[in-house]
Amino acid sequence: MLTRMQQEYLQNCTHRWNVKCGATGSGKSYVDIAVTIPQRIMAAKGEGLLVMIGNTRSTLERNILEPMRALYSSEVVGDIRMDNTATIFGKKVYCLGADKSNSVSKIQGATFEWVYGDEVTTWAEPVFQMLKSRLRCPHSHFDGTCNPDSPNHWFKRFLDSEGTDIYRQDYTIWDGALLPEVVAQLEADYAGSVYYDRYIKGLWTQAEGLVYPCYAEAFEPLWDGTATRYAVSIDYGTQNAFAALLWACDGRSWHVVKEYRYSGRDTGHQKTDADYVADMIAFLGDLPRDTPFIIDPSATSFHAAMRRAGLTVRKARNAVEDGIRETAACMQAGEVKIADGLPELAKEFAGYVWDARKGGDAPVKEDDHLMDALRYGVATLRMWRGREEYTSPFERRR
Repeated sequence: MLTRMQQEYLQNCTHRWNVKCGATGSGKSYVDIAVTIPQRIMAAKGEGLLVMIGNTRSTLERNILEPMRALYSSEVVGDIRMDNTATIFGKKVYCLGADKSNSVSKIQGATFEWVYGDEVTTWAEPVFQMLKSRLRCPHSHFDGTCNPDSPNHWFKRFLDSEGTDIYRQDYTIWDGALLPEVVAQLEADYAGSVYYDRYIKGLWTQAEGLVYPCYAEAFEPLWDGTATRYAVSIDYGTQNAFAALLWACDGRSWHVVKEYRYSGRDTGHQKTDADYVADMIAFLGDLPRDTPFIIDPSATSFHAAMRRAGLTVRKARNAVEDGIRETAACMQAGEVKIADGLPELAKEFAGYVWDARKGGDAPVKEDDHLMDALRYGVATLRMWRGREEYTSPFERRR
């Protein structure tokens, strides 16, 4: 059964641009998966291309196509082929990612009869600007969803523009059909952060002040319990600081129990990869040598040096905004705990602020190396959830 907001959308999505903004879990995508997308595809007259765009092809697959297959079957909703097309309800649909500016080349020159846009605020702006000139059939339509971002975001400016044929809805989490206990958990996860206003209340809110305003609530006395597994997350630097954190999992939470920071710029002596490998072996101490080291994927020379030393290396997930959001939610939920005897980490928490000069969701890039290591750890450990060898307390959040 559709909610009131979903029914309103179906009654009014007759405009050229039809956009649902607002909270996570509020039902924005479900009405498209169940009704809007099938109706638009089956009603297409063949006068232009049918296109579905997400942040990446993978996110489009996960957010939209997989749920559609569960509802309609894989025979009706096909897989994305090598030529970026899928057969959906018997018609060819182009399925593209829009996270990079060069994605524009995939849509230049064509006329689009219908476009679906998932997570529009995560797109590269040039992709959207090109798209605007492609909807040139008399009956062309765009249906899209997004979570709110900064009030200065380019998509917010488009939605607020005058003279454009736009139908827009704004959802709060309470407009959806989630169970009350799920809503309460999400409210708790995002409490005290900019993401509460965006993902719960559905507001376009400026990120300002501390990135983690409630960080002190995650502090605990040095944890010395029995760990079921360990990990080390690293922000690699040569002249910039090299930072590492040791994580211990008790089956429910990940505890940050040890820190390492070395700055060649501050000391006047630059360490080599071999030096850092020796330091990381010492940092690991008596813990198992197969403990995974989570390292920024750009540090390729250091990856190779660590592997030559017989250490286990995993590439970190390093998307900044997603990592910050996940870290804030996990600390708020008690799934990440920080030992209060780590002075360098505490110092960085206190100075880790949003960059007001950029007007968006970018932290000030200064003395933030342990913050990056923290973000790498949370984002990557969450990615491992469900894999037997790295079963994580984050698994229960799915």
